[in-house]
Amino acid sequence: MLNVIKPILIILLIGVNLAGCKTDDNDYIALVPDSREEFSGGLATIFDVSPNAFGFQAPNLTSEEGLDFFVGNSLFNQNWVTAPASTSARDGLGPLFNARACSGCHFKDGRGRPPSFNGEISHGLLLRLNTGNGVFGAPIPDANYGGQLQDQSIQAVETEAAFETTYQEIAGVYTDGSSYSLRKPTYTLNSLTQGPLTANHISPRVANHMSGMGLLEAIDESTLLDFSDENDSNNDGISGRPNYVWDVASNEIRVGRFGWKANQPTVLQQVAGAFSGDLGITTSIFPEENCPPTVICEDIPNGGTPEISNENLDKTVLYSSTLAVPGRRDWDNQDVLEGKSLFEQANCTDCHIPKMNTGTHPTIDALSNQTIRPYTDLLLHDMGEGLADGSQDFLATGNEWRTPPLWGIGLIETVNDHTFLLHDGRARNFEEAILWHSGEAESSKNNFKNFASSDRQKLILFLKSL
Repeated sequence: MLNVIKPILIILLIGVNLAGCKTDDNDYIALVPDSREEFSGGLATIFDVSPNAFGFQAPNLTSEEGLDFFVGNSLFNQNWVTAPASTSARDGLGPLFNARACSGCHFKDGRGRPPSFNGEISHGLLLRLNTGNGVFGAPIPDANYGGQLQDQSIQAVETEAAFETTYQEIAGVYTDGSSYSLRKPTYTLNSLTQGPLTANHISPRVANHMSGMGLLEAIDESTLLDFSDENDSNNDGISGRPNYVWDVASNEIRVGRFGWKANQPTVLQQVAGAFSGDLGITTSIFPEENCPPTVICEDIPNGGTPEISNENLDKTVLYSSTLAVPGRRDWDNQDVLEGKSLFEQANCTDCHIPKMNTGTHPTIDALSNQTIRPYTDLLLHDMGEGLADGSQDFLATGNEWRTPPLWGIGLIETVNDHTFLLHDGRARNFEEAILWHSGEAESSKNNFKNFASSDRQKLILFLKSL
């Protein structure tokens, strides 16, 4: 028996993960977590499991950054109003918009969802409109409705349109004979006020939760390129590749990191784009108002030129960049560790890469040189026809989506009171999200389907711990 105990102790000390491993004497070898595995965001991790878990600042910010974070939090969460107004720092809403505040889509800095009923507003799902592709593959907006459908407007301006969602249930069966059902959405635009729709494609996009954006920006481009295997040189069926998009501020092509198709290169451009498209607030990055053909924006009072100053824009960007990443829960639980091992066995980690290091962040030292566990490669992958929106976005094809980071995903239900996942919220839970995977992820999905029911639940338990 001593010969058995000694290797067990060695394995426990060095941290080797062996799922369900037993010795010849049937002594169970406990799995152990990696060192500091619970610190998903490195030193930018916060341990909180309350409904406010996504809203804390990174604990390693300077005192000055903390003050700017506080102001950015206010700019992110308080409603913007129509101009002119006594609150001149917050006026200029619209004339068309999807929400009155950033938090209208990212409630508690969390994740949006599909409408609970047709006609609901400010839920966190919007529709992108694409008539084709222009320079560098950038989407060409609809001639009458622009690149994004706005379902709200200021007084005396007609709202562009509304949309309805219907779902088709699709039945399926696991290898063990147990059944499941997936729902496939269809979107119908109605009450069109600006003439016929010219867009060839309608692409639904749910607002992601905000954690760790600055850490993702701090990852060296060379690290992301090392993850890429565009021509599948190792013949594993996975060929992730970066999206190359236009950086408005630097006036150059750069690797995309943010958005469902990695169509934004920086947090600055992601935030400025949301101010423009979602709230109708102009910035120095996107100075033009969103105006359909029947609206003359020059005749509508605005909140200045631009409507948010560079100083306040920068503070909103810092806020968005430095929201702390929630630390892991139950990371040392044996069922969770077995689920983690099964996640690896199913080859999910080929795209959802568990661990990497950040480089040097250009402005925020707290985000530099951190060991993080985001479970993403930030690359584009073909996810199959079932999830395709048919819409090209720079280099991203209609079948391709960026691998979404998984950190914090287990707290969405706590923070946002729902479990809707994927780019359009069609998946009602983790199980359905996995089962929608296809294309490059077909093999991983089938591995999941072939697992015993108890193992599937352990894998999901692992995801809930992230």
